[in-house]
Amino acid sequence: MTTASFFDIPGNPRPERATVAFMTARDGIRLRYALCEPSVAPHAGTVVILTGRNESIEKYFETIRDLNRRGLACAIMDWRGQGGSGRLLRNPDRGFVARFDDYVDDLDQFYRQVVLPDSRGPHFMLAHSTGALIALLAAPILANRVRRMVLIAPFLTATGLPLSLSSVSRLMSLLYWTGFGRIYAYGGARGAERPPFATNRLTTDPRRFARNVDLVMAHRQLGLGGPTVAWVRAAIIASARVRDPAFVERFRIPTLFIAAGADEVVSKRAVQDYARAVKTGSLLTIDGARHEILQEADIYREQVLAAFDAFVPGSDADPLATTGL
Repeated sequence: MTTASFFDIPGNPRPERATVAFMTARDGIRLRYALCEPSVAPHAGTVVILTGRNESIEKYFETIRDLNRRGLACAIMDWRGQGGSGRLLRNPDRGFVARFDDYVDDLDQFYRQVVLPDSRGPHFMLAHSTGALIALLAAPILANRVRRMVLIAPFLTATGLPLSLSSVSRLMSLLYWTGFGRIYAYGGARGAERPPFATNRLTTDPRRFARNVDLVMAHRQLGLGGPTVAWVRAAIIASARVRDPAFVERFRIPTLFIAAGADEVVSKRAVQDYARAVKTGSLLTIDGARHEILQEADIYREQVLAAFDAFVPGSDADPLATTGL
């Protein structure tokens, strides 16, 4: 594919004023991105959306339309190694990155090359899971670019680990340094059959679940299998960096952290504790919601949008400082 394009399916219409293109990262990897202008006035700024692992631009069409109706433009990018961006391994199913600083470098380039010259301020950020971890890691370079951030279920640590986090970290490092960084850490390759809704841990909404499955079944190049040893190791290192007390002390961007009350992917407690430690942080816990809250049932998803509306236009006095505690 030499020309960037959207991947359409019935029931997931692209935003009305959306354009898609590629940019080339410093190391030659092609990164697909989209800019989506609002169709209403006045223009209230631009939201940079950072997706989670194994997600794509198309999965956020509904959220982009919601933001566009609020007068907000959106800028969104597929991370290297997933979605419509270039893969890093010969096997395109393997979720791989050598270090999360590569994601941060791509985000920095996206800002300098696309967002700042081509989108109207003020700029805000909406990030989910792995994207939220990358946003935290990039905070030092975002401080003068982003007015406020909303981070949904940031991937600080996973739930239900068979070993302690320190043991997992040692195991991943051992495998990585002995040449096994490209093997699956867990999960394996994708199956050819449609995954059942009943066993999913991401959403309670069958309609949105089916839509997202339809997307990757129709366009399998958008999906991934499990993460590799290298990816898991890099995620653990990134999480340790952002949780370092010195890093937390320097954090200055006003940020709303949203925790999913029924999250079975990332630790709800870790999100809550981190939000309380950040001086400029606020916390909202949405009881009953699973990990992918923007793909959740309306009863949960509408709480995210309401919180976004209250927080992003913003004031020095944050009304959500104690919500969900």
